[in-house]
Amino acid sequence: MRGERSGSVFSWRCAVRQRTWFTPFCSSTGRPVWTNWETRLPWWIAANLQSRLARSSFDKNCFQSVAEKPHMECAVERVTPLVSNPGHVCITDQNLYFQPLNGYPEQVIQIKLHGVRRIYKRRHGLRPLGLEVFCSENDFCSDIYLKFYNTADRDEIYYYIATFLENHVTEHTAESYMLQWQRGHLSNYEYLLHLNNLADRSCNDLSQYPVFPWVLEDYSSKQLDLTNPSTFRDLSRPVGALNQERLNRLLARYRGMPDPPFMYGSHYSSPGYVLFYLVRVAPEHMLCVQNGRYDHADRMFNSVGETWKNCLEGATDFKELIPEFYGSDSSFLENKLSLDLGRRQNGSSVGDVVLPPWASDSADFLQKHRTALESHFVSEHLHEWIDLVFGFKQRGSEAVAAHNVFHPLTYEGGIDCDSIQDPDQRIAMLTQILEFGQTPKQLFTSPHPQRITARLHNITHSPSATSPLSELSPASHSEDSSFEDLTEESRKLVWSNMGNLKLVCSQKIHKEAVTGVAVSRDGSSIFSTSQDSTLKMFSRELKDFQRSVSFSNMALSSCLLLAEGQTVVCSSWDNNVYFYSVPFGRRQDTLMGHDDAVSRVCWFDERLYTASWDSTVKVWRCPADSSSNHKRSQFDLLSELEHDAGVNTISLSAAGTLLVSGCKDGTVSIWDTSSFSALQQVHCHSGNIHHTAFSPDSRHVLSVGADCCMKVVDVQTGMVISSVKADEEQRCFCWDGSWVLAGGQSGDLLLWDLISNTVTKRIPAHSGAVTTMWMNELCSSVITGGDDRQTKFWKICS
Repeated sequence: MRGERSGSVFSWRCAVRQRTWFTPFCSSTGRPVWTNWETRLPWWIAANLQSRLARSSFDKNCFQSVAEKPHMECAVERVTPLVSNPGHVCITDQNLYFQPLNGYPEQVIQIKLHGVRRIYKRRHGLRPLGLEVFCSENDFCSDIYLKFYNTADRDEIYYYIATFLENHVTEHTAESYMLQWQRGHLSNYEYLLHLNNLADRSCNDLSQYPVFPWVLEDYSSKQLDLTNPSTFRDLSRPVGALNQERLNRLLARYRGMPDPPFMYGSHYSSPGYVLFYLVRVAPEHMLCVQNGRYDHADRMFNSVGETWKNCLEGATDFKELIPEFYGSDSSFLENKLSLDLGRRQNGSSVGDVVLPPWASDSADFLQKHRTALESHFVSEHLHEWIDLVFGFKQRGSEAVAAHNVFHPLTYEGGIDCDSIQDPDQRIAMLTQILEFGQTPKQLFTSPHPQRITARLHNITHSPSATSPLSELSPASHSEDSSFEDLTEESRKLVWSNMGNLKLVCSQKIHKEAVTGVAVSRDGSSIFSTSQDSTLKMFSRELKDFQRSVSFSNMALSSCLLLAEGQTVVCSSWDNNVYFYSVPFGRRQDTLMGHDDAVSRVCWFDERLYTASWDSTVKVWRCPADSSSNHKRSQFDLLSELEHDAGVNTISLSAAGTLLVSGCKDGTVSIWDTSSFSALQQVHCHSGNIHHTAFSPDSRHVLSVGADCCMKVVDVQTGMVISSVKADEEQRCFCWDGSWVLAGGQSGDLLLWDLISNTVTKRIPAHSGAVTTMWMNELCSSVITGGDDRQTKFWKICS
């Protein structure tokens, strides 16, 4: 049990807990009916407390230094389990102080502002009044939890402390943690702790204690088989819906209820349930709740298996677990304090918790339970439970469909206690909210993406290079042959060295901005397009350009080299797509297929995808003739993908089964290339989208736009799982799912770590915006083009 014990100091809601909970209300007026003077005690205590706070102030003699400058002082309560200790908080330019009215447990509590690592706004009693301060990276135990009497005071202190924390606001979001979890940088346990933290769950507030799921349903076997799916609980259903017979009874009652109806009369997390689990390590809290007595011995936490069985079959028992079941401290399972917890009806004494047969002792139980939480099955299905507790199935029609509807008072916004004028009724309502349990703050409003559990197999690159390419490097081919069978770990190693990117050479062969780059299979020839309307062919060996071709007097916007290495495809602002034969040195075909500029082209398996400012992406079947010149005389239009605005960029997934498009109105669309249907349409930018691309595993899409934002969209759910605001526009990029090498408006190359949302390296590159980028399959060589008309060649130096 975290948090200090309450000693002799109890809050009013602890002292008169039972009387306030069962306050009778008049059926005609709705006002509480007071039966004796003791039932008015909460109101008298609250009035006396406010009077004392108003007549007192923080003692500035407690400052650590006479040079400290006070910024703000106000009345607060320090929240610990079952206790709200009133006093005054004072914040200076160096420290945060809390001084309790009664001087307990210390005369003053001091926290150095430069020692603060994290701060969180909290709900308390479903009202935005809490503030929790952490001076360590331990997500489970804070240094102080304060409840303010008004939100304005709370917010002022929050933002003042935040000025001492670098990037505090952007670092700790549900989306950033989600990306880390999906990519395997966070364990299931760590991710759940983060979500609980962000959803206002705190070990200092028993009404909002962190909630964890039951993940197993086998508590009777001698051996725990984590490879058998039947060993695990169905994480797509709340506990109350796991037993169909019980659920049918609950639904029958639900349908006959007046508005607002609810399915479950008790919650999955409440102070009583938390203390049920923790009675052996925090008996004083149980005694407080039970008016100085332990609960009946047969209702105590006696057995893990019995508790699970009761959660499945009990008429009113729907509780989930707490983090201690997956931690390393097993003391809550053992009666180390030798407490007299009573005798059961069978005559046995209540001692240690009875463990499943597959656990040799309490430490073994926790270790195997934690292993189950991190298992492949749970990793694949944990997002379903997150949808129920923290996500889009928490409330509304989705909650009804998922049989996940609890009492209205458990939800944020269910009732406004401040609007209740009668002080007695307001206190009674607040106490009921605190006692019944509270639903976590909703963190996600769309389906939560699944965790990535399979290994990554493929590398993708910029849409400007969609054909298979081999190593391009000034070094000999033999130097890089060890990378041919590239594994996930070696790819991570290459990207971890991306900051060592060094300039090899630079060429200025265009008269306007470079718009596209393609490379021949053997790496000997580099093709580039430009707004000067030319396609140039550059020889790496001769270090000079060999050909210059102009198809019209309009700018060329992109280029790619087909798989056979004989044909370059160029898109043009004159609404056409041009096919250029490398062996014959001439234009081979012209595709006139759009009503406005063609902005980008992609190619996969005899299919050409063309994006245009006419708000369409067209899909063409372009089979080659049987002749040796690879001429394509037939263009069959397979589909026309409609958009609401001009399309600036497109990109294909590694397998060619998905297409992503980015539009001028900031919309990212994901398409199925077999059915030509839209899978997701996400408006995630406030202006032009410059570039989009799939991650190597095709689970995520990254986009950059004129709003200086980088957005990561989950392909499966369409959820924006990461959003980074850069200091400048990012015009183009290559990425591996976690790292991004982006070309900025300033001309620099920026290496982004999407896990921490930070720039780890800035490399000066061009004197104008970086407009196009190509990376080889081995991720060891990069070519960039810019507004400065230059094409630059880069290599990673280990």
